Amino acid sequence: MTRNLDWRYHRPGWKSCKRTQEFLAQYNIQDNVLQITTKDPLIGEAALSILEGVSEIFVAKGKKILHFDLEENALTESELLILLLGRSGNLRAPTIKTGGQLLVGYNQELLETKLL
Repeated sequence: MTRNLDWRYHRPGWKSCKRTQEFLAQYNIQDNVLQITTKDPLIGEAALSILEGVSEIFVAKGKKILHFDLEENALTESELLILLLGRSGNLRAPTIKTGGQLLVGYNQELLETKLL
């Protein structure tokens, strides 16, 4: 059975994006929309636009996974930007939007629990 993601933000040549892409291929998970960072970057506050329809954010930070339920605890724009943006000021890649969930960064366990 093929499963589709709503949206994925991908940076070619980036190790974590390559691992994410391999995981998706292994489980036959397709992108409805694939946004390439080098062609169409999300910079600064523009990254907030992906939050429409999102009720939960999962952020991979090393081996830790941070979870934020936006319906229970609203975060400020500055708090959201700290979670979403990398050092360059661009949206962190990989980022996946599926259903009401946003997965930021790469973590094998996170992908397995949220996408399978």
